[in-house]
Amino acid sequence: MTINPDVININNSDKTIDTVMERLQNLYDLRVFEDGDPYRVLIRTILSQRTRDDNTDRASAQLFSKYKTIEDIANADPTHLEPLIRPAGFYHVKAKRIVDVSNELLDDFKGKVPNNIKDLLKLPGVGRKTANCVLVYGFQIPAIPVDVHVHRISNRLGLVNTKTPEETEEKLIKLVPKEYWIELNDLMVQFGQTICRPQNPLHEQCPLQEICDFYQDIAVKMDINK
Repeated sequence: MTINPDVININNSDKTIDTVMERLQNLYDLRVFEDGDPYRVLIRTILSQRTRDDNTDRASAQLFSKYKTIEDIANADPTHLEPLIRPAGFYHVKAKRIVDVSNELLDDFKGKVPNNIKDLLKLPGVGRKTANCVLVYGFQIPAIPVDVHVHRISNRLGLVNTKTPEETEEKLIKLVPKEYWIELNDLMVQFGQTICRPQNPLHEQCPLQEICDFYQDIAVKMDINK
């Protein structure tokens, strides 16, 4: 295997950001979560922590099939929510958290999910990723939610060289044009689930192969070992 001589230096070319986004857009359709309802997006994102999307889908569907409104959840006994959200894992903690969040929204925000990062971060158990997900998927406000997929893929491509999701968000905000912020998380998550997986990524199917630092490093090692 030989290295593509036309590899683009992604760190020095705005054009490569366009290339990444165009190729990902061609692969996937953007998904709409919970009909774009900010409250349901918030609860879904809390449920999604440390679990897979299919588990989140089941837990969220079961929860909202029985508890229709924020008032229903705020007044519920957390132990009654646990069987419904069990597929999402950590259901003891998550049940209490979504009840606490719902009560705080009613007490401090008149039952409305805030549409700014400062107030979202005041909610119990809500960190930057969750808050940014609410902005993007609940309000269509540009933000960059950085989960494990976005962090991994951004580093593999060479967009950033960071150790934490927080550092990755800071770097991406400076690097990625704002016009792409709303799309970036969903496209990278789908890409990370299907092709750029944590283990055994599908290099031969990857549309970003020639501009990926991770792949180029592997190709060099394979050439050396021939």
